[in-house]
Amino acid sequence: MFNWPTNQENWPLSDVSSDLTIEVGTASFALHKFPLVSRSGRIRKLVSEAKDSKISRLNLSGVPGGSQAFELAAKFCYGVNIEITVSNVGMLRCAAHFLEMTEEFSDKNLEARTEVYLKDTVLPSIPNSITVLHYCEGLLPTAEEINLASRLINGIANNACKEQLTSGLSKLEHNFPSKHSGADGEIPSDWWGKSLTLLSLDFFQRVLSAVKTKGLKQDMISRILINYAQNSLQGLVVRDPQLVKGNISDLDFLKKQRVTVETIVGLLPTQSRKSTVPMAFLSSLLKSAIATSASTSCRSDLERRIGLQLDQAIIEDILIPAHSHGNNHSPLYDTDSVQRIFSMFLNLDEDDEEDNQLRDESEMVYDFDSPGSPKQSSIIKVSKLLDNYLAEVALDSNMTPSKFIALAEILPDHARMVYDGLYRAVDIFLKVHPNMKDSERYRLCKTIDCQKLSQEACSHAAQNERLPVQMAVQVLYFEQIRLRNAMNGVGGHNQFFFGSMNGIFPHRSGSGAGSGCISPRDNYASVRRENRELKLEVARMRMRLTDLEKDHVSMKQELVRSHPANKLFKSFTKKLSKLNSLFRIKDIRTMGGKGNSESRLLFQKRRRHSVS
Repeated sequence: MFNWPTNQENWPLSDVSSDLTIEVGTASFALHKFPLVSRSGRIRKLVSEAKDSKISRLNLSGVPGGSQAFELAAKFCYGVNIEITVSNVGMLRCAAHFLEMTEEFSDKNLEARTEVYLKDTVLPSIPNSITVLHYCEGLLPTAEEINLASRLINGIANNACKEQLTSGLSKLEHNFPSKHSGADGEIPSDWWGKSLTLLSLDFFQRVLSAVKTKGLKQDMISRILINYAQNSLQGLVVRDPQLVKGNISDLDFLKKQRVTVETIVGLLPTQSRKSTVPMAFLSSLLKSAIATSASTSCRSDLERRIGLQLDQAIIEDILIPAHSHGNNHSPLYDTDSVQRIFSMFLNLDEDDEEDNQLRDESEMVYDFDSPGSPKQSSIIKVSKLLDNYLAEVALDSNMTPSKFIALAEILPDHARMVYDGLYRAVDIFLKVHPNMKDSERYRLCKTIDCQKLSQEACSHAAQNERLPVQMAVQVLYFEQIRLRNAMNGVGGHNQFFFGSMNGIFPHRSGSGAGSGCISPRDNYASVRRENRELKLEVARMRMRLTDLEKDHVSMKQELVRSHPANKLFKSFTKKLSKLNSLFRIKDIRTMGGKGNSESRLLFQKRRRHSVS
């Protein structure tokens, strides 16, 4: 029980014994009726309505701010000069409303005093408004009933936009006389943004919605969101959901984090290819959304935003961990999400860059070979990004060939000038997955365009025993054609590869972009060097074939001894001799006429280009 000293001069009734005890929660205050009923309409009503005229005890447990707020309000009733500050003005204003300390009962009552302080000190200042709004979180629902929270939020939004305008005018005036005036002394206009991390998610959402409505710049909104997310989502990705399975406190934590992620995503600025939201932040949000099992619409929104800016991404941005759900055989990375991101980028309309407006879904399609497609430089960047990503996920032994092939086939023909990156990724995948089916191995290697492999890649592929023999033959075949045309120096060189070769590869669509495999500036020395290298590769292939023939002959002799009437091996020997003739250099050099067309059909390659 609070018994205030009777010897203080601030207490005009210090010589009068207490006649009313007020209980607030666990605290009790021994007070006097007269000073309380003279300023508090609620206490006056309770005393007058009491059946017992000599009531000596009241319970006011519902006072906003608890015993601390009531103590200050009681002192005010006794005439004590209390100090109103940013930290207590909120609870004093709510307590004054609860106790009905208005002008109706006394001039310059507590409600009026707190209103003056709010108008003069709190509302004109963004930091003070944020601080008071933070204290209002413990004063609900009274803070909402008296519109204190709404007034503070509107004050923050108005002051933020005024500050933005003032900063812009100051910057314009400062830079107008001299273009060389630096920005070193410029005060950041979002200096108050860090203090918003004090707010609960609900109040933060309302503040952001208000400043967006008032016209705060999108880059400023992005900075505020990034700062809030960094503080509210700390340690989210570090925690393993499997380790906390069944722990109620951690499950509540993940639920709270899921709501936070979905709220922040909903507050992001408008989607566009020139968005002010950094790619790294979008990637972190997507990883958090997957880790917390956020809604499908939330993840789709983030995937679309990343797809709009995919040419700005690095490999770390798209290495998105998969949610294992306790399955030890699930892939390490979420390739489905990445595939949707790449599809989103490829289905962009070029006009989106000009007007910053999102088109209808019916308009978000184009022919990859048309002038309206994304700029070639962006597509080349994205193709390199995808090849690097494929090389990373290829190391995952749980990655299925079908998903890997689907990613490898997603880009159009003109996206890759050189296929070395894809070849490297395929080679890694074959090495990590040695037990692949022959059909899957063949389909995987079909994603590589042998015409667009560099000299080094061709040399490696010709000796790579992990590749199907069909691909090794293709590599040697195209190298021979490449060398022949380089030596001839034919002016219609590109026409040969992208015209005549379409007959050999009827299922490949011409993109109109140069393959980059042959340069007309090759000099004679480089041609001779390539010729020597090609001869070495052919010699190696012939040696490998000779060894196979020797093994086959020895096996045949042993089997013929035991089964002399076996005609199957005789037929197989004839076919093998025909295959051997294909590797004779003199036959390769003299290809022409009917033999040439038959050889082309032999190496015919079919490719698919639709994303399935």
